[in-house]
Amino acid sequence: MAVDYRGRTALVTGASSGIGLEFAKQLAQRGSNLILVARREERLLKVVEELKVAFDVDVYCIALDLSKSGAGRKLLEVVEKHGSSVDILINNAGFATNAKVSDENHERVQEEISLNVSTLVDLTILLLPGMLARDFGVIVNVASIAAFQPIPNMAVYGATKAFVLSFTEALWGELLGTKLKALALCPGGTATEFFDIAGMPSKSTSSFEKPCAVVTTALNELDKVKSAPSIVSGRRNRLMAKLVKFLPKKVVISVAGKMFEPAA
Repeated sequence: MAVDYRGRTALVTGASSGIGLEFAKQLAQRGSNLILVARREERLLKVVEELKVAFDVDVYCIALDLSKSGAGRKLLEVVEKHGSSVDILINNAGFATNAKVSDENHERVQEEISLNVSTLVDLTILLLPGMLARDFGVIVNVASIAAFQPIPNMAVYGATKAFVLSFTEALWGELLGTKLKALALCPGGTATEFFDIAGMPSKSTSSFEKPCAVVTTALNELDKVKSAPSIVSGRRNRLMAKLVKFLPKKVVISVAGKMFEPAA
């Protein structure tokens, strides 16, 4: 039975582009009101107006850098002042760095861990009690196929996504017997700004999945009566995620490292 999102309110992080923007569109299409969060206010305001016109739902945005310490609590203080109750949480915001650990920028890595892990956990913990009290809630944490193996040259990013996968699957187990759902969404290469932000602008995205396919995969899974704790988007990505379990660890690490060798 499909989840009824009509009249519910979804908070979507990283909502100004890519997978976050697509979640906003598809949830609005299903009747959900929206709280959109990202750093780029001008871009967010444009998205807000487009979605209001296209889907006739309530939409507002909050421009906030979620990589900063305490950003999760600060965000929810703004939401509460607005008088909103969050029924659907899409923890999509995140980024990667592409460098050897010895060459990583310390401040940038701290922001990466804070955004990919700390803020995601904070928002989940802060919003979950209200969802349980209302007996309705959906939490989607965007992980990655990077969660399934160590990735030299993207060691921090891979580790953060492994955390997201484990955390969300454990949360799924805790929510058994309730009407709440948790899902770790694991995309592979997706046609977004991800590689530009990670410092790999030459990476071709022509063969990558489109954000609409990734989000449709997640929402279709959530529509199932007994949805899975996690899902890999894309047939080829699902095959790769399974394959790494059977290959020697040395081979997996070596191949992954070559795929993401930093530019000289």
